[in-house]
Amino acid sequence: MAAQHTASGQDARSPWPRVGAIVLLLTALLGVIMIAFAWPATRSTVHDIPLAVAGPPQAVAQVTQQLETRRPGAFDLVQVSDTAAAERLIRDREVYGAIDLSTGRPQLIIASAASPAVAQALQQVAQGLNLGETAVAVRDLVPLPAGDPRGAGLAAGALPLVLGGIVAAGLLTNLIAGTARRVTGALAFAVTGGFALVAILQFWLGSIEGDYWVNSGVVALSIAATALTILGLESLFGTAGLGLGAAVMMLLGNPLSGLASAPEMLPAGWGALGQYLPPGAAGSLLRSVAFFDGGGATPHLLVLLGWAVLGLILVSAAGLRKSRRAVRVEAPELSPV
Repeated sequence: MAAQHTASGQDARSPWPRVGAIVLLLTALLGVIMIAFAWPATRSTVHDIPLAVAGPPQAVAQVTQQLETRRPGAFDLVQVSDTAAAERLIRDREVYGAIDLSTGRPQLIIASAASPAVAQALQQVAQGLNLGETAVAVRDLVPLPAGDPRGAGLAAGALPLVLGGIVAAGLLTNLIAGTARRVTGALAFAVTGGFALVAILQFWLGSIEGDYWVNSGVVALSIAATALTILGLESLFGTAGLGLGAAVMMLLGNPLSGLASAPEMLPAGWGALGQYLPPGAAGSLLRSVAFFDGGGATPHLLVLLGWAVLGLILVSAAGLRKSRRAVRVEAPELSPV
C-alpha cells in the first residue's frame, strides 16, 4: 500500500519540462513588464512640444530660427501676434506655453498644470535663448495647486485609475453571476470609485482643482471604460479575454498615459497611442476639466465614451451568443414522419 501511495504521488507531480517552461514564461513576462514601464520613462525627452511664439514677425523669425538650430525637432511652433492670442492657445490646451516678444520685454508663459515636466523644460530652453540683454521673465498662467506644486498626486493617480477598472472586472467576473448584474456592478463601482478617488486627490492631497462633481464624472467614466471593456472581453473569450484586457490597460495604457510627464515627451508615436487608451485619455481629460475649464477636453471624452460603448457592445454580443446556443440546445428534435 505504501508503495502504491508513493507511486501515485509521483504520478501527480508536474514534469520538470513543464516547470522549466513556466519559469521561462514568467521571466519573459517580467521582462515585458519592465520594458513597458521603464522604456517610456528612460526615453522621455522633449520633441514636438506645441509652443507658441508671439510678437512682431522679425522677432518671431529670430526666435524660431534659434529654437530650430539649438533644439531641432523639439518644438512644434505656432506663430501668433500678441499675448492674448498666446494665452488663449494655452488655456485651450493647444500649446504648452509661449515665448512672448510682443510687449517689448521677453517673457515665457507656461502652464505647469498642463505638465510640470514640460514647464521645466521650457524654462531651461528659454533661458538659453539670445534675446538681448534683457532676461526672460517667467509667468505661470495656469499653475498647479499650492498643496501639490509638483503635481505628484495626479501623476501617481494613473495607476489607481487603471487598477480600479481591472480589479472591478476581475472580482465581478468571479463573484457575480449574470451579465446585467455584472454591468450594473461595474457602473455602480465606477460612480462610487470616482467620488472616492477625486475626494482624496482634491480635498485631502490638494492635487487638483475645479468642480468636484465634474472631476468625479471624469474618473467614473475612466473606471467604467476600463471595467466594461474587460468584462466584454471576458464574456466573449473567457479567462484569455480577461487577461488580454488587463494586459492592454496595465502594460500599455498606464505607462503610455503621459501623466507623469506629457504624451509628447514619450517615444515618438507611443505617446499618441496612449491618448487613445482609457488611462491616457482620462489623465488628459482630468487635467482639462480640473485646470483649464474644459479646454481641449472633447477628444479625450470621446475616447472614453468609445471604450465604454465598446465594452457594452462586447457584453451584448456575448449575451446574444449565449442566447442562441441556449435556443439550439432547448429546441426539440423533429421526429421523421
